[in-house]
Amino acid sequence: MEETDREAVATAVQRVAGMLQRPDQLDKVEQYRRREARKKASVEARLKAAIQSQLDGVRTGLSQLHNALNDVKDIQQSLIDVNKDWRQSINTIENLKDVKDAVVQHSQLAAAVENLKNIFSVPEIVRETHDLIERGELLQAHRKLMDLECSRDDLMYEQYRMDSKNTHDMNLIHTYFGDMQKLSDELAKQLWMVVQRSLVTVRRDPTLLVSVVRIIEREEKIDRRMLDRKKQTGFIPPGRPKKWKEKMFNILERTVSTRIEGTQADTRESDKMWLVRHLEIIRKYVLDDLLVAKTLLDQCFPPHYDIFNRLLNMYHQALATRMQELAAEDLEANEIVSLLSWVLNTYTSAEMMGNSELSPEVDVNSLAALISQNVVDQLLSKYMSTLTSNIIGWLRKALETDKKDWIKETEPEADQDGYYQTTLPAIVFQMFEQNLQVAAQINEDLKAKVLILCLQQMNSFLTRYKDEAQFYKEDHLKNRQYPQCYVQYMIAVINNCQTFKESIISLKRKYLKSDMEDTLSISHANMDATLDIIAKEGCSSLLDEVFMDLEPHLNELMTKKWLMGSNAVGTICVTVEDYFNDFAKIKKPYKKTMTLEAHRRVVVEYIRAIMLKRISFKNAEERKEGAERMIKEAEQFRFLFKKLAAGSGEDTEGLCDIIEAIAEVIKLTDPSLLYLEVSTLVSKYPDIRDDHIAALLTVRGDASRDMKQTIIETLDQGPSQPNPNYVPIFKEITVPTLTVPKLLKIRQLR
Repeated sequence: MEETDREAVATAVQRVAGMLQRPDQLDKVEQYRRREARKKASVEARLKAAIQSQLDGVRTGLSQLHNALNDVKDIQQSLIDVNKDWRQSINTIENLKDVKDAVVQHSQLAAAVENLKNIFSVPEIVRETHDLIERGELLQAHRKLMDLECSRDDLMYEQYRMDSKNTHDMNLIHTYFGDMQKLSDELAKQLWMVVQRSLVTVRRDPTLLVSVVRIIEREEKIDRRMLDRKKQTGFIPPGRPKKWKEKMFNILERTVSTRIEGTQADTRESDKMWLVRHLEIIRKYVLDDLLVAKTLLDQCFPPHYDIFNRLLNMYHQALATRMQELAAEDLEANEIVSLLSWVLNTYTSAEMMGNSELSPEVDVNSLAALISQNVVDQLLSKYMSTLTSNIIGWLRKALETDKKDWIKETEPEADQDGYYQTTLPAIVFQMFEQNLQVAAQINEDLKAKVLILCLQQMNSFLTRYKDEAQFYKEDHLKNRQYPQCYVQYMIAVINNCQTFKESIISLKRKYLKSDMEDTLSISHANMDATLDIIAKEGCSSLLDEVFMDLEPHLNELMTKKWLMGSNAVGTICVTVEDYFNDFAKIKKPYKKTMTLEAHRRVVVEYIRAIMLKRISFKNAEERKEGAERMIKEAEQFRFLFKKLAAGSGEDTEGLCDIIEAIAEVIKLTDPSLLYLEVSTLVSKYPDIRDDHIAALLTVRGDASRDMKQTIIETLDQGPSQPNPNYVPIFKEITVPTLTVPKLLKIRQLR
């Protein structure tokens, strides 16, 4: 207390010191005193009020505790009195056991009396119920069945209450009502028949379906009531719970499965398109059934049945099972495509689950896959394997068919521009197109794989095509009269190469994504190279054909007969032009190449004839005559090949210039200028060899051995500056060594 007083005094001193810090504040001391007095009085009043309130609360609490004590004492006395009375009434309760038994017996008898009418009329009610079921009056039949079951269940329950172990009486009741179970089974059979045909019934007689649903709902309520009583008493009538709602859904599920499986009307043996027909029937049936379920069936069932979604799940599961069964069969390639296309595309398309009339209840994005990705991959792998074998077989068959055309006695067909062709490119690429279109029905990835496969097999096929064209040429060389249209069909083979090139580009442009272009660039280059080889060899074989016919006339060149006025070159030109009338049916890229090659080979053969030294001019007059003839014939060749190359834009002058340059060497009259003329020739055509110069000087006929040696040695020492645009031609020409037989042959030619 003293500590509190000291703290109060210290606080007061502090407050006073805070108030009286300046001299002018002393005048307000009285004012400060009154203010503090008021505050003190206010605090004391609040303190008194608080203490008074606490005292009143304590007084009230003590009064309530006193009353509670009195109540506890009264209750204790009452419990003592009750205990005393209970002990005194034990004997009385034991004396009332007979009354209790009488009450139970009375309850059972009352139940028996209440059901007495039904008990005696059971056979009659059974007959009536049976008749109602046969007439299809299912609601009334079920009402009577419910009455019979209620009577039986009440009797059995009372018997159970009286003596649950008395199985004899229970069996007696059960036997008496035995026909009732048969009625229940018969009624259920009728219900399940309606449920099985629910999608048909709902369109013809929706009332019947509603009656069936009402009966099932009644049975569900009875099942729930019986299960609740079992929890309370342990008793449940025989045959309960019936679970007819669960059975209804099971029957619907079996019906859906049977409907899906039953749509297969054909087999592979009877119809190659059996799977397509089967899947189309499934699509139509499922779509029709779901539309009926949404528009009509949903109205016949209570909302909590969620009948549409339940049916949707049943159809989806049945379809998944069926698709897995089909996937497990040994399907052919086209059947695999049909199945995958249906599963991956048709199922979720607007033709089926994506139909606008099924939305928004059906969300195709939430539907699970009908077959797993693993099964899809296995089917695709099998498809690619089968397709590979099929393509190889198709290509082999197409080539064999084309080869048969090569030996026909009629010319091949021409396209709209007049170029010879066979049907091979069209057949091959039509097959590729069909397979790519089929693959595109499944997905882009498969389409890309099929395209790569087609081009890979095309690569291998072109190698076989090249070999067969070579065999065709070799067979012809054995007998040039057979086949009769060899030239025309070889032209068709050459043209096919260009068609193949264009078709490959078209196929890639149509089906290949730009990001995969690099993947196939090497393969494409290889195919182009192979096609170029086939075309080049074909052109070469045709030119061989030409030069085999020209051989007798080429042998006349640079002989005494030629010098005396042979028309060999005229015949050569006519023959070449005649052949090139047929070669006009060759497409431009190859015709242009062939014209240049023919020009080059004619010039080479002409120069070779010079280098064969068949003639040696005796004097200047013969040299002049021979040279002028060579210049004239070079002009004939120039005119011919300019005509044949018309419109190609190619320079055809240079090759014939070689003949004219050689003619100038032969024509030269002053031997002292021979070295200069020969050196000019060598500078223009640097691939000319010493033996060529020696042969040329031999043909002139006026050059001695020493002169030849001097010219050749001098030329060997001179610098060579070849023209970068010059295409070597002399390297193909071999100068023969003069043996005795050859000398005799040359003498005969002269």
